[in-house]
Amino acid sequence: MKRLPAAFYALQSGREPVRDWLKELDPEDRKIVGEDIKDVEYGWPIGMPLCRPLGNGLWEVRSDLTQGRIARVIFCVLTSEMVLLHAFIKKTQRAPYGDIEIALKRKKDISS
Repeated sequence: MKRLPAAFYALQSGREPVRDWLKELDPEDRKIVGEDIKDVEYGWPIGMPLCRPLGNGLWEVRSDLTQGRIARVIFCVLTSEMVLLHAFIKKTQRAPYGDIEIALKRKKDISS
């Protein structure tokens, strides 16, 4: 049984940015990210190396993709669900400030 089921954050237009991002990945990478999200759903609470707190109620799912690339899916926990807020391919050591700001804005949208 899932301990923390995943749900996609939806914009007012109905578009789901993380679902759209996943669809753009090649099938092998999509499977890796999906398996990592599933592991968090069933294993919550779970720590490093798969999942890490970012502060302000945000967490990240850490995925190692093909060709040495790294993906991150930022989520928050709201009413016993992991809400997938934002996702990106990492290009630097630290999570880019803009990506965290997007996730924080979306978290605020669903928390109010």
